[in-house]
Amino acid sequence: MENLKKKAVVALSGGVDSSVTALLLQNQGYEVEGITGRMTNSSASDIVCENARKVAEKLGIKHHILDMSESFQKKVLDYFENSYAKGETPNPCIVCNEFFKWGGIFDYAINTCGADIYATGHYAEIKYTDGFYKLYPAKDEHKDQLYFLYRLGQKELSKTEFPLSRYSKDEVRRIAVDYNLPPKSSKDSQDICFIQKPVTTKKYLTEKFGIKKGNFIDINTGKKLGEHEGSYLYTIGQRKGIGIAAPYPLYVIKIDAEKNIVYLGKNEDNFKTSLTVCDLKLSYPQKREEFDAMVKIRYNMKAQKAKVTLSGKEAVIKFYEPVSSVTSGQAGVFYDINDGHLIGGGRVK
Repeated sequence: MENLKKKAVVALSGGVDSSVTALLLQNQGYEVEGITGRMTNSSASDIVCENARKVAEKLGIKHHILDMSESFQKKVLDYFENSYAKGETPNPCIVCNEFFKWGGIFDYAINTCGADIYATGHYAEIKYTDGFYKLYPAKDEHKDQLYFLYRLGQKELSKTEFPLSRYSKDEVRRIAVDYNLPPKSSKDSQDICFIQKPVTTKKYLTEKFGIKKGNFIDINTGKKLGEHEGSYLYTIGQRKGIGIAAPYPLYVIKIDAEKNIVYLGKNEDNFKTSLTVCDLKLSYPQKREEFDAMVKIRYNMKAQKAKVTLSGKEAVIKFYEPVSSVTSGQAGVFYDINDGHLIGGGRVK
């Protein structure tokens, strides 16, 4: 087989997706190794490393564990906490992908292990077209993970493979069962890996910042509607957990972290047509500075048509139809209007 002597290094989390990724590459004839990043000094991280070790043992592959807890604290945990403190809503998965999965782990795989390719269990597809590597949606339309991968550039994409791109999640689970892989019955990983149930994000933040009483203010009248226990506990567009009786549903419209004020309003107050993203990252160089694209401003929304204007490290996004819950700190990611491949994105200001 042509891949007989090629080495593939897989980011191994001990879950179904990364385990099947390693298996598929092994079946293609690659020499496979696994790397697991130990992100926090916790029992949860111990479990991740042990689960990954069991998978490596089952597949008969070499397994590396990298202790990344110190830099993870600075790059992800501090960022996560500081974002809420500033009235923003962070996206730790995007930061983790940039600095760890395609930072320290990627570098170790290529430079130390000598990998020809680096692979993860993400659902996305990389194609080489028009002289550039481009990210396309995977077969499983429910698992669009391009949103979390928008920080990857040509260096990373040229060495990366996503073997799950042509599989649905159900098919991946079946493969795990057929090959009796250790995580065959495991559930999908949690959104925030460093906050383990029964701890919630709210509890985590309350323990970090304490209770800070502040006011709920009506965005339209300026009238005080009630009190809250900390502006960091809320996010734009939130409806549940406000706890104020009103003749109509109340939504979080704006957060002033400096004054510890949470502004509330009606659903219609929650819509905007334009926004700016900063810290712009393009997947590949763009010839045009202005173009129509499909845009997402959070992972679980349906992409909406907008005009994107690039300007240095920023981009202005103007939607053709108003969108709800434009949230500072989240990612604004834009996709090609014709075939859905990823163009780039930035952080919503």
